[in-house]
Amino acid sequence: MSLKRLHALGRLKQGQRNKTEARYEQYLELMKRAGEVLWYRFEGVKLRIGDNCFLTPDFAVMAGDGVMEMHDTKGAKAVFSDDARAKMKAAAEMYPFRFKAVYPVKSGWEVEDF
Repeated sequence: MSLKRLHALGRLKQGQRNKTEARYEQYLELMKRAGEVLWYRFEGVKLRIGDNCFLTPDFAVMAGDGVMEMHDTKGAKAVFSDDARAKMKAAAEMYPFRFKAVYPVKSGWEVEDF
C-alpha cells in the first residue's frame, strides 16, 4: 500500500470525525462501559506548545485510574508526521497528562506512549 493512500485528503471541519476517529470513539465507549475509561471527549482540549503553536489531540480521556490522557489517532504509524510527533513529545514534556498515539491494527489498536 502506498503511503499516499494513507494520508488524509484534508482536515475535516472542527468537531467532525474521520473514519478512524469514529472507530476509535466506538472503542472508547466500550472501554467506558467496562470501567477502563471514566470519561472522554472528542477534540476536548487544546494545548499551547509555543507562540502560535497548539496541539489538539483527537480525544481527551480520563482513564479508569483517574489519570488524564491525550489520545491522537492516526490511520497508520507511517503517516504520523515528524511535525505531529514533535508536538506530541513537546506536549508530553510540558503537561501532566499521558500522551498516546493510536493506530488501527487487525486485532484492535496499537498504542505508542510518549
